[in-house]
Amino acid sequence: MKPAPVVDSSDKKHPEKLSELLERLARDAGERVSMGQIASAFDDRSFGAFLMVFAIPNLIPLPPGATMVLGLPMVFVSWQMVIGYQKVWLPKPLANYSVDRETFQRMVARVAPWLRSAETWVRPRNWPLDGVIRERLFGLFALLLSVTCVLPIPFGNWLPAFAVGILGVAHTERDGNCLALGVLVGLVSVAIAALVVIFTGAILVRLF
Repeated sequence: MKPAPVVDSSDKKHPEKLSELLERLARDAGERVSMGQIASAFDDRSFGAFLMVFAIPNLIPLPPGATMVLGLPMVFVSWQMVIGYQKVWLPKPLANYSVDRETFQRMVARVAPWLRSAETWVRPRNWPLDGVIRERLFGLFALLLSVTCVLPIPFGNWLPAFAVGILGVAHTERDGNCLALGVLVGLVSVAIAALVVIFTGAILVRLF
């Protein structure tokens, strides 16, 4: 499947807030709601939304090696940005996965208040990524952080996952200030991961 061309969003008005979008989707939902329907509703904001969603499991303390699996969806999403997809493409089995309307409405009811609180300080402002090249650079940085999450680096996965989560929120809400914070956290996380790799490599060289 060839990637759809990225549309320059500089002339687009910022769409409704994410909390409002989810509440509308829950209100107008049919008997079941699929992942494909949710992705379509997010439209060009689906990248940020899915990066944020997939980053969350990586922030939970889990057994060693779990992030190698949980980080792969972030790699999958960010790679699509790099190669020029306009919105997230999901494999058919995942796109067809659905929940019943009542379950989806309960999920939205729990998430929406938290989103509304976040939206009081995360809002459309100073967005610098209008344009194809800048969007792909964003995807490349998110891909770097996602790959860092997948690598078996001791204590080196939480911070890049946190950075991906911030970047996801920033991209979804078109918030340049939040983007700057995510980039800063991301750069620090990559530097720490690099130091851990170098330090571990030096120890292994001395041992063997």
